[in-house]
Amino acid sequence: MPYPIYMEKMEKNKEKIKKAILVLEDGTRYEADYFGAPVSSSGEVVFNTAMTGYPESITDPSYKGQILTYTYPIIGNYGIPSFSYTKEFISEFYESDRIQVSGLIISYYSNRPYHWNMNQSLSNWLYENEIPGLYGVDTRFIAKKLRKNGGSMLGKILMRNEDLPFYDPNQDNLSEKVSIHEKIMYGNGKYKILLVDFGLKNNILRCLLRRDCSIIRVPWDYNFIKDEYDGLILSNGPGNPKIYEKPIHYLRLALKKKQPIFGICLGNQLLGIAAGGETYKLKYAHRSHNQPVISLETGKSFITSQNHGYVLDTRNLSGEWKIFFRNLNDNTCEGIIHNNKPFFSVQFHPEASSGPQDTEFLFDIFIDLIKKSKYNT
Repeated sequence: MPYPIYMEKMEKNKEKIKKAILVLEDGTRYEADYFGAPVSSSGEVVFNTAMTGYPESITDPSYKGQILTYTYPIIGNYGIPSFSYTKEFISEFYESDRIQVSGLIISYYSNRPYHWNMNQSLSNWLYENEIPGLYGVDTRFIAKKLRKNGGSMLGKILMRNEDLPFYDPNQDNLSEKVSIHEKIMYGNGKYKILLVDFGLKNNILRCLLRRDCSIIRVPWDYNFIKDEYDGLILSNGPGNPKIYEKPIHYLRLALKKKQPIFGICLGNQLLGIAAGGETYKLKYAHRSHNQPVISLETGKSFITSQNHGYVLDTRNLSGEWKIFFRNLNDNTCEGIIHNNKPFFSVQFHPEASSGPQDTEFLFDIFIDLIKKSKYNT
């Protein structure tokens, strides 16, 4: 679609709202210009320091219920990619089938986007999905404020002087809103993977399919105990991990079995709770593409993509478990591993998308554990 059509569409849809306002729960107000949809919204305001990857983050179910603030000054410059799918009907460029954020806050909106794979502008995409965006504010200042408050604050985007209440997504079971409702099958590979969808990113599917897997994707509350599979994966997802009592119960039963288990992000927290640990909210949340972690197994360090405000407290884990990775900024737990059984999990995103792919090798480790378990070699 040629650029002039973008601008024509934006101007045609643009309502005459002089200024929009971001209101934080402490009463702070930021006046801003708007793009996207001229609607008000409420949620948990978080930040991300990434320079690229906004289409992936905006469609990442881990951001459900959140208003995403980008510290990088220019957003929208390469538009939104085309809507194409793999033969397994998985989006090639998005991490889910819809926008997951409740709003977007940026410093400067690039209204002249260009990229060879661009399908439309960021503003048009937000407009079509009824998601508001704000620009013209100091997002780095906002990020500093959020960081001092545990990495997030409740907030709302107001287009007019309406009385919109604050909304805390951490009080809800967000996986009910972002997980599938019925079982879905992918691929016809050698290794049978049961994948529990708490808010799955599509790149987890892509990473497994590249490794000769058959994937059985099931809802967040699916009882997988009696199912047959070669390996179990617990996906990423949004919200407070303590809310998910049912899958934690199933996990405690799964830990009595021998099939390999791999937890990612929220999956790491749920596995840790099932293993006897607790979770707490971080003072400074991890929300960026440049979070450094170190493997306590090898001593090697990696740069990782992260988006979480909760973390595992491992003090109550039994002696059967040990810390797998630590965060090099604050020394918090970034993963756990069982001493004898093929169970492990990580807090960061080895599937990346967006972000560095330094730790995608963890999928290979998982497949190797399946091989050893399956063939007793």
